Amino acid sequence: MSKNSFIIPLVVLLAALGLLLGVAGRFTEWQGNQPDQKTDDAYLRADITPLSTRISGTVSKVKVNDYQSVIAGQTLIELDDEDYRAALNQAQAALAASEASLADNQAAKSIQDAQIDAAKAGILQTEAAINAAKAGIASATPELERALTELHRQQTLFDSNATTHQQLEKATAEEGQLSGLVDARKADLARAEGALATSHSQFEAAKRQRDALNTKDDIYKAEIDAKKAAIVVARVNLAYTRIAAPTDGTVGERRALAGQLVAPGTQVIDLVQSEVWVQANFKETQLTNMRVGDTVDLLIDTFPNRVFQGKVEQLSPASGSQFALLPPDNATGNYTKVVQRVPVKIVFLSGQPYLDRLRPGFSAIVTVHTGKTGRPGGNQ
Repeated sequence: MSKNSFIIPLVVLLAALGLLLGVAGRFTEWQGNQPDQKTDDAYLRADITPLSTRISGTVSKVKVNDYQSVIAGQTLIELDDEDYRAALNQAQAALAASEASLADNQAAKSIQDAQIDAAKAGILQTEAAINAAKAGIASATPELERALTELHRQQTLFDSNATTHQQLEKATAEEGQLSGLVDARKADLARAEGALATSHSQFEAAKRQRDALNTKDDIYKAEIDAKKAAIVVARVNLAYTRIAAPTDGTVGERRALAGQLVAPGTQVIDLVQSEVWVQANFKETQLTNMRVGDTVDLLIDTFPNRVFQGKVEQLSPASGSQFALLPPDNATGNYTKVVQRVPVKIVFLSGQPYLDRLRPGFSAIVTVHTGKTGRPGGNQ
């Protein structure tokens, strides 16, 4: 066997190995700099809202069929509202009772104000009576003192036979009359002072009663606020007996039927919103030149001969693995490098036919035209 028979295969093997290493080392750069990035790991998506009950009750009506189109605000499911309507009526009656109690208390305050005014008038009246009695005493006292002096003089004269018995009796009578008048004025003064003390007591009692009525006012007002809050809660609970569509869309399969008892949090129906978009999961090596606004060609498996037009709406802030229930932890154990997938949201351009026939879950083939020339991160 000749020497060349060994050299030629060896050279070919070394050349192939060098070419393989060169391609492997530059493959990521070559792939990322392609103007068109394509993936078949793409599916149609839409926002799906699971509608749940917020109260317990019995389903009375299901007003839509499976997969029916609905508009925002349309009632989908009704619960029996008899108990919640009765609770609202009870709360309203309780509010009316508290308002009536407040009105009664206001009337009682008016009556109490009148009693306070009467007590004030009584105080003024008794003070006037006291002043009148004091004035009567002051005016009668000098006359009484004069009468006493005259009586003593007449008694002295009578004892010396210088006056008659008639003059003595007259002086005695006048002294007694004035003495009685002064005693009467003093009695009037004592009665007026007693009446004044009573009037002050009545006035203080009326004020304390008025303060108590003010406290009741605060209590009734607090009760009214609480009853109003209870009415709000009752109305909200009553509104929860109607489950309505939050947006336009299409309902899924009904999960509750008439007569079924549901608890808070029970999912009764799903609402699929009308706007459909595409989630394409590109390899991280394909995102080198991809930007928001790039044009997109979309092939939907359901319509294989039609190319839909779209644009890149958003790139996910993290790879799909980061949103997994158990994200991988590459800092522990053995490590094998795996190319990550990054979700990219793509929206359809409006005005295209067949958009209303697209459904979440359809498979798609996505081609993003990056137009990489002049982009940072790509070859210039």
